[in-house]
Amino acid sequence: MTHATIPAGDPVGAGAADTPHTWRAEVLGAFVADLRSRRSPFPCTFGAAALERGGLKFAWVEDARDDESLLGLRTALSAYMGTYRTLGKLTSFVAFFRPPPLDRPIAAYEHDFWRVLRFLHRHDPSDWPEDIPTEVEDPRWEFSFCGEPVFVVCNTPAHRQRRSRRSRGMLITFQPRWVFEGLEGHTPRGRAAREVIRRRLDSYDDVPAHASLGNYGEPENREWRQYFLPDADESPPGRCPFHAAARGERSTGGLSHAA
Repeated sequence: MTHATIPAGDPVGAGAADTPHTWRAEVLGAFVADLRSRRSPFPCTFGAAALERGGLKFAWVEDARDDESLLGLRTALSAYMGTYRTLGKLTSFVAFFRPPPLDRPIAAYEHDFWRVLRFLHRHDPSDWPEDIPTEVEDPRWEFSFCGEPVFVVCNTPAHRQRRSRRSRGMLITFQPRWVFEGLEGHTPRGRAAREVIRRRLDSYDDVPAHASLGNYGEPENREWRQYFLPDADESPPGRCPFHAAARGERSTGGLSHAA
């Protein structure tokens, strides 16, 4: 096996200089172990391959509820979005959040996740891409940042049955939609890849694959419903928690409230 070089990186956000390396090493080590496991192969073959080829880039974030921390995430993600195509199609940006000292309910993580996306949108350095709808119920909608659509996945410690969404601390993966070109649901490569992932999901998770999983652009698909899946086989919120900020409310500089 070719071992990827795991960058040490620096945490982003408030108190970064005082952050012990222990939590960073812990969450990264658990993440790498999951992706490299041979006894229980991780469902996303693309993520595992990206790790081995050095295509994953990381950031460590102190607190999803702290605006200074999220400004640091915005800076790191902006830098990645400016260079990710040089890494090839096997690439993603992974943001690790410091694990809380006490257990939290899954609803608390879900609230924090959508807060992060709303904050990034409000502080997006670029306008929303013209070819991506702003209506979340449009099957062609996707979260966008730096002028490009990005598929987003959240993992949390509160996911216990849906192991494919479990992590040591909250973890958000950002995948530019460009990496999926040639793997659309109607293509032979896309169908083959999804069959492999679904088979692995059936073995990996203790609950069935969620009904919200679908293919981008298909009439019944809603991308936002796949971002944060419930732990059990239940429906996501009826209304998308992402509220696209009005143009006048967006900020590319200082802080704005994103509760």
